[in-house]
Amino acid sequence: MKSKKEDDLAEVVEKFLHSNTMPAVVTKTILISAALGGIAFGGAIVPGILKALRGLEADNSNYSDKKIRNAFYALKRRKFIKIIKNKKGKITVKLTNKGKKRVREFVVGDLMIKKQIVWDKKWRVLIFDIPIKKNWAREALRKKIKELGFYQFQGSVWFFPFPCEDEILTIAEFFGVSEYIEIITAENVLHEKELKKYFKLK
Repeated sequence: MKSKKEDDLAEVVEKFLHSNTMPAVVTKTILISAALGGIAFGGAIVPGILKALRGLEADNSNYSDKKIRNAFYALKRRKFIKIIKNKKGKITVKLTNKGKKRVREFVVGDLMIKKQIVWDKKWRVLIFDIPIKKNWAREALRKKIKELGFYQFQGSVWFFPFPCEDEILTIAEFFGVSEYIEIITAENVLHEKELKKYFKLK
C-alpha cells in the first residue's frame, strides 16, 4: 500500500508530466513515466519501451527512436531504472531509489507557480525557521522561492499573491524541512501598497 508521501509525489509528477512547461526531453519522460507506477509492456524490451513511450503524448515528434533508445540504456546503465519480468513475460520498467531521487530533482527544478488571471486579493505568507544544522536546506529553499518570485519581507518571511501551498510543500519535502515551514493566507497586510507595486497588481 502506497504512503501519503508517495501519493503526493505521484500527483505532483502527474501534473508535471502534462504541464506546458515540461521540456521535451525523453530522459525525463522515461523517469517520470516510471514514477507513475512503471512502464509495462510485453515482448522485447527496446521495441516495447518505444511503443509505450509513443503512446504518452499526442505530439511526440521530439521523441525519435534513437533518442528513446539511448536515453533508456543510459538510465539503465546509471541505475536510475530497473527491469522487472514476471512469469507471463510481462516486462515493467520501474524506478530505483536513485531514480526516485532524480525525479524529485526534476520536479523541484522545473516547478513553477501558476499565476491567476484575476487576483483573489489574498496574500500567501511563507514563514520558516530552519535549524542551523540544516543550513544547506534553508539556503536551497531560499534560493528556490526567490527564483519563483516571492517577495522577501524579512529574513524568513516571504509574500506571494497567488495560491502556492502545494508547490511550496513539494519543495520543502524535497529538502526535508516541511516541519519547519508555515503558510498563512491573509486578506489585509500593513504593507500592501509596497507588495502590489512589487507584483504589479492593481
